[in-house]
Amino acid sequence: MAFTLTIDCGGGGIKGSVLDEAGTMRAQPLRVPTPYPLPPDLFVKTLVQLGERLPQADRVTVGMPGMLRHGVVVATPHYVTRSGPRTRVDPELLTAWGGFDARTALAEAFGLPTLVLNDAEVHGAGVVAGTGCELMLTLGTGLGCALFDGGVLAPHLEMSQAPVRWGMSYDTYIGEHERRRLGDALWSRRVRNVVDGLRPVFLWDRLYLGGGNSRLITPTQLARMGDDVVVVPNTAGIVGGVRAWTLGTAR
Repeated sequence: MAFTLTIDCGGGGIKGSVLDEAGTMRAQPLRVPTPYPLPPDLFVKTLVQLGERLPQADRVTVGMPGMLRHGVVVATPHYVTRSGPRTRVDPELLTAWGGFDARTALAEAFGLPTLVLNDAEVHGAGVVAGTGCELMLTLGTGLGCALFDGGVLAPHLEMSQAPVRWGMSYDTYIGEHERRRLGDALWSRRVRNVVDGLRPVFLWDRLYLGGGNSRLITPTQLARMGDDVVVVPNTAGIVGGVRAWTLGTAR
């Protein structure tokens, strides 16, 4: 039986666990704060140190925010800042992260086969049914997005950086900072407005809402989104690390 170390990297915290082939956790998830500033070498070191506190695994799945192609970072929104989300971007970190081959670096550091995807893609891998058009949106520090067609992962769309209104990106509009400022009720209304706005863009068969903040959506707003919208557990970001290895990909 193969065991998978899955690490879910967010803007505020990094958590991981080891799972068997059925997706059952073999250890309680461990979480550490995301350190800042976070150059790539510290990122790798942090993940390895987290993995050392968990049972031995045969392979590694890492989900991280940003645009990745074949395990290489094209852009990442939080890790290029000096002190974390919504702080000043550090030009040196911007250069260090651009083109960073995260999959190769982590595979060498762990000494294990490693898969590195956008965190929403790993999250989606844990919940998609594999039929029709399925969209995964994660609500946390910002917005994560992953699209699946018949269980096949589509090329990544960094929806979080698209403008939505008032010169604000989706990341800002429904991210954690705005949730804290508005309160859950008004923030939930914003989430519903985003869902209503994206529906004619994707015409999904099923929309999954995950991430740590999805559970804070008020029942009233969730009911208004429709029966094709489902809130899924945040643990999918770890459980998906197993299914990600057998996931079809259009990339």
